[in-house]
Amino acid sequence: MDTLILAAEGPVNPVLPHTSEIILGLVAFLLLLFVIKKFVSPRFEALYEERTAKIEGGIEKAEQAQAEAQRALEQYKEQLAEARAEAARIRDDARAEGLQIVEEMREQAQAESARIVAQGQHQLDAQRAQIVAELRADLGRTAVELASKVVGESLEDDSRRRGTVDRFLNELDAVAAPASK
Repeated sequence: MDTLILAAEGPVNPVLPHTSEIILGLVAFLLLLFVIKKFVSPRFEALYEERTAKIEGGIEKAEQAQAEAQRALEQYKEQLAEARAEAARIRDDARAEGLQIVEEMREQAQAESARIVAQGQHQLDAQRAQIVAELRADLGRTAVELASKVVGESLEDDSRRRGTVDRFLNELDAVAAPASK
């Protein structure tokens, strides 16, 4: 009987499935399609958008960081240029101040030198005057003694002696002045 049932149904095509399998497969496919569309697809879309947002946000952050780094670099370059200009200005000021200090020190040294020379000249003049006075006194005493011996009179009187000594010294100066010219 089995053979009969099989023969009544007709020849079985191995490529085409049974109608019940087609319906059952179609229902399973539609059910799977519904589950994918309802649950899986929205999650994939959400993950895709989240990843897209992260990537775009990362790109924006990278662009902002790059712009900020560029601003910082420009600011650094400006500060470096200002620092170099300030250093050059300080160096020029220091050089000018150094020249001024050297000039002041030179002027002070010249003034001190002139003061020392003037002081030395004053001391020399004072010593010369003292030596001349001492020589005049010694010469006067010697002249008085010699004059006393030559003249034969005593020149012990102070006013006479002074007059004689002054006259002698004046004559001596008059004789020495043309000789020194």
